[in-house]
Amino acid sequence: MGAKQSVNAGKAKVDLNVDLTHMLCEALLLPPLRNSGMSFSQIVGRISLKHPSLFGRSEKLDVILDKGINDSNVVVAFRRPRPEWLSQQSFVFQHIRPVNNQGRSIARDHDGFPLTSSGNLHDNMIILKQESGYADVNDNSFLKVNFQMEQGLPLVPKSLTFNRVKCAVSKGIKLGPTFLVTSLTGGSIVGDMAPYQAFAIGGLGSVRGYGEGAVGSGRLCLVANCEYTIPLAKHLEGSVFMDCGSDLGSARHVPGNPALRQGKPGFGVGFGYGIHYNTDIGQIRVDYAMNAFSRKTIYFGIHSGGGGS
Repeated sequence: MGAKQSVNAGKAKVDLNVDLTHMLCEALLLPPLRNSGMSFSQIVGRISLKHPSLFGRSEKLDVILDKGINDSNVVVAFRRPRPEWLSQQSFVFQHIRPVNNQGRSIARDHDGFPLTSSGNLHDNMIILKQESGYADVNDNSFLKVNFQMEQGLPLVPKSLTFNRVKCAVSKGIKLGPTFLVTSLTGGSIVGDMAPYQAFAIGGLGSVRGYGEGAVGSGRLCLVANCEYTIPLAKHLEGSVFMDCGSDLGSARHVPGNPALRQGKPGFGVGFGYGIHYNTDIGQIRVDYAMNAFSRKTIYFGIHSGGGGS
């Protein structure tokens, strides 16, 4: 349950999005507690300012203020237009402040380990982001490659200095009326690091059958996905899939080793099947997944962009 409002101020666009779901769940599902009530800390929201041409040459400016249950972030991003054959670059300014359930800033978790890289109540980062991609698509197959790199720049005192790289490759092949899609995603981060920057492995879009980040979180990640789609009727498809992922033993190099303390295995395999219905507004998907511990999960979603895998 949420509310969203957009305001156009000249050429800039301001979005306000407030989510009251947590307050509603607390009111309906939890017994009334003394001094609890619907506090401001249960509100999740975002305010964003987007300017499409800051200096008249199509430079884009994004200012985003996020308020979550456990943290609050301020992000300022500036992007200059570049030719399509060159990697796209942007500068991002981040101020990250972990908070507890009462909305108070905290520097350590319940075990006493730091939540930030600086050890203070917040982390500041100035990041140069670069992204490039390649796609080859035809009627019988496709190949897509996406490469992302983030560099934390030491332009201000006590800012995080790091290098984070992520690469994703996906290949689809048509086999008669059926379609096979495989993908491989890997990532690495070196330098300064806070626990929240670790690669989270597990969940939808990663290893299905596990909770979000339940497989592992580390400085390295490797995730492989394979899905085979079979037409069942007009607009209706069935699929079988298998996912696996690993932190490649890098969880111990995350400050405080939160993955070990939370009992994450570091490697996981999930498999299952699904039903997909293609409509004019997108693809409606229902997927059933099981992980290596025989725990079962059902995913429901609507993917915009029409049918097909």
